[in-house]
Amino acid sequence: MEPTTRLDARFSAENAAPTSWAEARDQLERAETYWLSTVRADGRPHVTTLLAVWQDDALYFCTGAEEQKARNLEANRNCALTTGASALHEGLDLVVEGVAERVTDPGKLKRLAGAWEAKYTSEWHFEVADEGFVNTAGGVALVFEVAPAKVLGFRKGDYAQTRWRF
Repeated sequence: MEPTTRLDARFSAENAAPTSWAEARDQLERAETYWLSTVRADGRPHVTTLLAVWQDDALYFCTGAEEQKARNLEANRNCALTTGASALHEGLDLVVEGVAERVTDPGKLKRLAGAWEAKYTSEWHFEVADEGFVNTAGGVALVFEVAPAKVLGFRKGDYAQTRWRF
């Protein structure tokens, strides 16, 4: 799916060009770590790092049912996933905003488990059971899909802020 692309000149260098969606999507696929931002029931923010995979035009992550992020998503499924470089003068930072939806379909979970292992090696092998992933320790992880509603890209060096809407 191709989003609408817009350069925000307020936060971009003069003569900057928008970053292509293809470049942003490639980085979402290749990134190794992401930061998930959710909101606690009392309104306080919660941010944590995690692993994720980009597949079928969405980001997927997993978490234990008792972890804070899972409890937050029970009350408010709106979230943001971010990734990028912490460098000031180079790289592309990305913010994916969307709604986290549980994935419980066994066929989709099996494909996602394969994608996790292909990206992160056999160290991240999951079996599929109980409407989630089962890790080697026997724990069950809930799997969530975040289809982007909006993605923000902050390219450094030539400083361009790009917004993609879906």
